[in-house]
Amino acid sequence: MGIQETLFQSSDLPPSKPALGAIDENEIEKTAIEFAEQSEKLSLLPPEEGNHDAMAVEAQFVTPHDTVIVTADGHRLPTVPVEEAHKLNVLREELETQLEPAHHTIASPNEEKAVALSQQNGTANRSTTDASLKRSMPPSHTNPLFPPLPLYGPPSLMTHIQCLIFRVSSFFLSLAFLAVIVLGALFTSIGPSLQHLWLRATFRNPDATRPFYTEELRRAKLRKEQEEAWQSGYRSNPEKEEYPPTEGGPDPLHCDPAYYARRVGLNIEPFEVQTEDGFLIDLWHVYDPKEYTPLTPSQRAHRGPETFTSPRNPQSASPDSPKKFPVLLMHGLLQSSGAYCVNDDDSLAFLLAKSGYDVWLGNNRCGFEPKHTLLKYPDPRMWAWNIRQMGVFDLPALISRVCYETGFEKIGLICHSQGTTQALVALAKEQRPDLGEKITVFCGLAPAAYAGPLIGKMYFKFMRVISPGFFRVMFGIHAFIPFMMEMHKRLDRKVYGWLGYKVFSFLFNWTDTKWDRGLRDRMFRFAPVYVSSESMRWWLGRECFAKHKCILATKEEWRAEEREDGDGDGEDNRLLEEVDRDMEGGMGENNSKKRGRPKGSTAWYNEQVPPFALWVAGNDDLVDGHKLLRRFERGREPHVQVVHSKVIPEYEHLDVIWAMDAPEQVFNEVMEVLWKTCNVRDICRVPKGCEDVPAWEPKKREAVAIGEEELQSSSSEDLSPW
Repeated sequence: MGIQETLFQSSDLPPSKPALGAIDENEIEKTAIEFAEQSEKLSLLPPEEGNHDAMAVEAQFVTPHDTVIVTADGHRLPTVPVEEAHKLNVLREELETQLEPAHHTIASPNEEKAVALSQQNGTANRSTTDASLKRSMPPSHTNPLFPPLPLYGPPSLMTHIQCLIFRVSSFFLSLAFLAVIVLGALFTSIGPSLQHLWLRATFRNPDATRPFYTEELRRAKLRKEQEEAWQSGYRSNPEKEEYPPTEGGPDPLHCDPAYYARRVGLNIEPFEVQTEDGFLIDLWHVYDPKEYTPLTPSQRAHRGPETFTSPRNPQSASPDSPKKFPVLLMHGLLQSSGAYCVNDDDSLAFLLAKSGYDVWLGNNRCGFEPKHTLLKYPDPRMWAWNIRQMGVFDLPALISRVCYETGFEKIGLICHSQGTTQALVALAKEQRPDLGEKITVFCGLAPAAYAGPLIGKMYFKFMRVISPGFFRVMFGIHAFIPFMMEMHKRLDRKVYGWLGYKVFSFLFNWTDTKWDRGLRDRMFRFAPVYVSSESMRWWLGRECFAKHKCILATKEEWRAEEREDGDGDGEDNRLLEEVDRDMEGGMGENNSKKRGRPKGSTAWYNEQVPPFALWVAGNDDLVDGHKLLRRFERGREPHVQVVHSKVIPEYEHLDVIWAMDAPEQVFNEVMEVLWKTCNVRDICRVPKGCEDVPAWEPKKREAVAIGEEELQSSSSEDLSPW
C-alpha cells in the first residue's frame, strides 16, 4: 500500500486518480516524500516492517499544546512535540490539496474546537476565517512549567541499543539511590526503636501517648472477635445486617480493593477506560450487591478514545426511582485508589457508598499493570508523560466514562495530593477548562499546588541539581525505579508493609500517629504503582515543580504576587527583592505593566471552573495548602468560588484520608459539600446525614477587573507563561 492510498483510506476522500491539471508532479512527489518521512518519524513501526496500518496519518489537537497521533487504522499514539504534530498536518493537507485541487478540506469538530481554543489563548497566528487546524500555526512558545517531552520514534536497532543502555545504567544507579534511601530510613529509625525498647524495659507503654490509643485497642479487639467468628462459621443474625460481609477472617493483605469491599458488605466491579492517547486505565465501581447487578465483561471493556459520548442510560427527571449521585475519587503520587479502601467502614470510598453515593475510584495510566492499545512496556513512548498528560488525558477519560455509565451530566470529584494537582492542571484555562462543566464540585484533600519545605531536603535537592540528561541516565526513560514493584510482589507482605512505612515516612515526614496501626500494613499494599521517570522528573527535576515550587505559576510570578501582598519576611523578602530586580532588568517597560496589573489578570481559571472545597493539613511538610487558600482569599482567582475550606492544624499529609478521626474531621463535611452542590437533588437519593443540608446557591460571577483597553494592549506573554 503506497503513501497516497494510505492517506486516502484514513481520510474522508475517495481514493480516486488525482486531477493533476496544472499541478506540478514534482511538487506532489516532493510533498509525498516529506509527508512519508514525517509519518515514519511519528509512526508505531518503521515502514520496512510492512505494517502500513500503524502509519501516522494525522495529529489531533486535544488542546493547543497537546496532540495525539492517529494511525491509519484509527489507533492513537501519545503526545509528540507540537511542532512535529503541526508539520505532519501541514504536509497532509498540502498533499490532499495537490491531489484533489477541487476538494476543500472540512475541519472535524475536534479541529474546530482546538482552533477556537488556540485563538482564545493567542496561539493562532492565521486568519480566523481559516477553519482548518492543519493550517493554524503551533504555539510560538511553551510554558516553562511544562517543557516539551522528548520525541521517541519507531523502534530501530539504534533505539533498542539506546534503551538497553538506559535500562542497564538506571537499574544500577537507581538501585543504589533506593538503597541509600532505605538505609537512611533504617538508620534514622534506630533512635526511636531504642527509645521504644527502653520504655518497654522500664515497664512503660510507649504507645500510651498515641492520641487514639484506647480506640485502637478497642478496634483491634473487635477485629479479632470478628475474625474468630468468621473462622468458626458463627455470626449472630447475619440476615439482619444491612451490609452482610462476604469475606472475612484474618486479613491476608491482598492487593485487591474488591476484597476489602466484600469484607464490609460491598463489592467492586472493574472497568477499563481508554484515554485519548491510547492508554488503558482502571476504573473501579463500588456497589451494594443487594441493589446493583454488575455489568458483563464486554460492557465494562474500554469504549475507544472518544470522550463524552451519549450515556448508556440517560437519567430521567422522574423522582419515582431516585438514583445515587456519582462521585469520582482520584489518588495521590505513587498510590492507587485502593488507598481509599483500607480502613474498613471508615474508608472514604465505603463511607460514601453506604451513605448513598455512587462511588467510582479512578486510577492513572500504568498503575499496577502498564497497558496501551499499541505500545508495550519496553517502548520509551509508553513512558513519555508527566502530570500534564495525567490531567489532560486521564482525568477527562475517567469522568467521561462515569458520566456515560451513570447518565449524569455532572459528577462530584474528590482528589488527594497528586490527584488534586492533575485536576488543578486540567481545569486551567489554557488546558481543558470545559472539563469544569462536567463537575459539580472539586473537593481537594491536602491540595498539592505549592511545594512545602520538604522539597529542600538533601535527597530531593540531589535530584534537582543533576542535569536532565543525567536524570535519565540515573532513573531511565521508562518506569521510575521499577525494582520497587518487584519488592512489592516478592517480599513478605508484613515485611513490605513495615519497610514501606519506614521508607515513605523517611522521605515525606509522615507518621502513623493518628492512623489505626493495626491496619498499617494494609495501607501499603496499594503503593507504589508504576509511574514514569518523566513524571518524577517533572516533580523533582531541575526544570519544573521543584524549581518553581508551584504547579501553574513560575517562581518569579508567585513571589512577585507575595511581594504585592506584603507576605514574607527575612530571607523571603530578600528573595522577593531579587526577583523584582530580575524582572526590572529582564523586562524593562513591561515590568511596570506586570506589577501594576489587577490581581485577576493572573488567574489560572476562567468562568467554566467548578466550585472548590479544600481541606488543608496544617502540619504538612510535603505541600503548602495555605498558599493556595491565600490565592483564593486575595482575589487572584475571581472565578473560583470556594464553598468550603478547612485547615486542620495537627494533620499531616496522609491524615486527611487515613487518620482515625478523618470521618469526623473531613469525610462528613465532604459528603455535605457534595450534596449541597449537587445540581440534580430532585432526582437523587438523599445521602444519610445530609437530610438537612440546604442547596448551595452560586454567587453571581464577577468579571475580572481588567479594562477592555488594558486587555487589548496586553500581549499573551504579559498575562500568561504560555
